[in-house]
Amino acid sequence: MPVVILCGGLGTRLREETEYRPKPLVPIGTHPILWHIMKTYACFGFTDFILALGYKGEMIKDFFLNYEALVSDFTLELGSQSITPLNGPHAEADWRITFIDTGDATQTGGRLKRLEPFLRDTPRFLLTYGDGVTDLDLAALIRFHQKTGCAAALTGVRPLARFGELMVEGDRVVQFIEKPAAEAGWVNGGYFVMTPKIFRYLDGDATILERGPLERMAADGELAVYKHEGFWQCMDTYRDMVLLNEQWASGHAPWKRWGERRTKRSSQAEFRPKLVS
Repeated sequence: MPVVILCGGLGTRLREETEYRPKPLVPIGTHPILWHIMKTYACFGFTDFILALGYKGEMIKDFFLNYEALVSDFTLELGSQSITPLNGPHAEADWRITFIDTGDATQTGGRLKRLEPFLRDTPRFLLTYGDGVTDLDLAALIRFHQKTGCAAALTGVRPLARFGELMVEGDRVVQFIEKPAAEAGWVNGGYFVMTPKIFRYLDGDATILERGPLERMAADGELAVYKHEGFWQCMDTYRDMVLLNEQWASGHAPWKRWGERRTKRSSQAEFRPKLVS
């Protein structure tokens, strides 16, 4: 089950950082947010990634081409250019990453459409954006999608409000709630499970996934929502970047699932199509 990550946007609302690098490479701690997202999927045994590149995509390629050197201690012999790792194999050694240039100006639906040759023969695939982290139970999301029979399931989340909420009676505040979860409704959290039926709803590079395609799928009864009450946070602005880095520095980042005891083979086998004799 491949994992598609859309990594090509301009990230204009985080221009302080994205002027110099693509948003998926903006760091949380010592590693880019893209690595944090991929680690979340890897916790559930999903390590076959397809990165849809665009703006400054060459920097994402460079990061992974030089990943061993960036995350490891090593000895370099300058004459022969031979490198001897000092830490042993890193935990990401089994990741398989396909890098596809989907164009600088291509919209989200157009980027996915360009990946159709790589996805049309898979029963289902996972999709997310390169700028949001969560403690979502991906196995539960996939089981939910299987039960619905829909072309796609998205994760609905209720992000924290930016400001405190006042409960008022007359001219007195009777309750103050600091940055509560939004009560008005659910928003798209960007973690999807899809089948190749999605490509019927996609056209060219100008297709915006979140507009026409998802709207038509909803009208056709082909879009389900998995309601996630847990942690979710995107890195949309500089304020978001600071918040995520503060959470990581605290040692209690809610999205950090790696390190938990999990059996990779069983988590993948659970979702393989069963052969019928």
